[in-house]
Amino acid sequence: MKIFNTASRKIEDFKPLKQDKVKVYYCGPTVYNYAHIWNLRTFTFEDVMVKTLRFLGYPVETTMNITDVDDKTIRDSIKAWEDLKTFTEKYTKIFLEDLEKLWIQKADNIVPVTSLIDQMVRMINTMLRRGYAYLAEDGSIYYRVSKCKKYGKFAHIDLSWLKQNARINNDEYDKDNFWDFVLWKAWKKEDGDNFWEEEFEIPLSQPFPQGEKGVKKVKIKWRPGWHIECSACNMAVFGPQIDLHMGGQDLIFPHHQNEIAQSEACTRKTFSKYWMHSAHLMVNGKKMSKSLGNFYTLRDLEEHFIPLSQPFPQREKGVSKSVLYRAIRLSFINGKYRETIDFSFDKLKSSINTIKKIDETIKKIARVQDKAKEDKVRKEFSEKMQEIIWEYINALEDDLNTPEALAVFHNFLKFVNSWISNNEFSFEEYNSIFDMLETINYVLWIMDFSVLEEWEIPQDILEKFEARNKAKKEKNFELADKLRDELFETWYKIIDNREWSILEKSS
Repeated sequence: MKIFNTASRKIEDFKPLKQDKVKVYYCGPTVYNYAHIWNLRTFTFEDVMVKTLRFLGYPVETTMNITDVDDKTIRDSIKAWEDLKTFTEKYTKIFLEDLEKLWIQKADNIVPVTSLIDQMVRMINTMLRRGYAYLAEDGSIYYRVSKCKKYGKFAHIDLSWLKQNARINNDEYDKDNFWDFVLWKAWKKEDGDNFWEEEFEIPLSQPFPQGEKGVKKVKIKWRPGWHIECSACNMAVFGPQIDLHMGGQDLIFPHHQNEIAQSEACTRKTFSKYWMHSAHLMVNGKKMSKSLGNFYTLRDLEEHFIPLSQPFPQREKGVSKSVLYRAIRLSFINGKYRETIDFSFDKLKSSINTIKKIDETIKKIARVQDKAKEDKVRKEFSEKMQEIIWEYINALEDDLNTPEALAVFHNFLKFVNSWISNNEFSFEEYNSIFDMLETINYVLWIMDFSVLEEWEIPQDILEKFEARNKAKKEKNFELADKLRDELFETWYKIIDNREWSILEKSS
């Protein structure tokens, strides 16, 4: 597989450090509020990449942190009059539910960073001993950027005008402010009860008479900075090196640059062999912002398309949750992960219609298979299937080219539909078609085969369906159409054929 490595800015062959385990890490959310759709676009990209690696046979193990302590979580938990643990566990649960809705597989290891305090302390003490960290006048411990000769290389930042003795105490900062960043923050009154009393070994400026450098052990109220958390998570779960680190483009600097600086200061080894980053998500051509009124979470999309408190006619064409969630996922993977995608409700509606057409094709295949003749699989058919799967694999191996993979999938559906029209498939060939659909779906996850499950239809619905068929047979088309529309408003639709009519649950 070939991927674009952010570290080298080149397309490279993906070759893991070891064959028995591929270590993959991606930054988890800061759990102080609902995840927005830009966040979810990034997590969808990461999910597709992990599933692709597994599809191609790589033995992947994944890890994701949960940032449950930083400036935002402390600030908002105090505003909510909740202790930090209760507050962050609530939003962690909501975030994991959002992942499940979008068919995003949870990481093998999900680690709250408050469980990593000991690991962070060990790493900071290592950096203190090696001169990469120091205790400043404000009582916080900072990373000494000037000590790291490669700092800025990953983010392609010129350090020629680096300001000496300048420090950043915030967890996040702008690209123009690259200098010493906080590893462990001194407690402030506004932090409330959110602190840890840990012991650090602060080197003294003068050596002891024996010639050894002196160390002063300091134990006061502190809490971790944001950047050290991911470094500690990787070290605790995977050790000094990983194969692949993923995230959103906005994390390249400062967060991922700082992860590299911290980790490599402690291990003296290359932190991650490969890096992949997804591009921004815009909304109607503009940056997503609460002030612009274009800031959306999954709940906003649910309320727009599935307003269950309203009667059916006011809904957006009666979109089911399964269709909506798969349409959102489709809208995220319709563009290349390294390219900015533009979200709009009109584009999401288009994805909804695409998902509905896919569902209809799947149900159509199942209907006609029951009437197919028992016959062997033909060579022509086998060759076509082989061609499709290789085209699909080639698209995924080409730096995760999901638009091309989707094009292969849609071409496959066209092929199936054209042959169905001529009654050219045997029963076994239909089985192969379903196998192919499930194979493709292993990575894309835009199909829901539960649409084939038999639903128990209420008696009153069946009676109305029979009355509609009778009216149609008697050529009372006005009544037949009226009954058909009434069935549709109760989430049932009629499929007509020359020989038969069937009733199905609507998507």
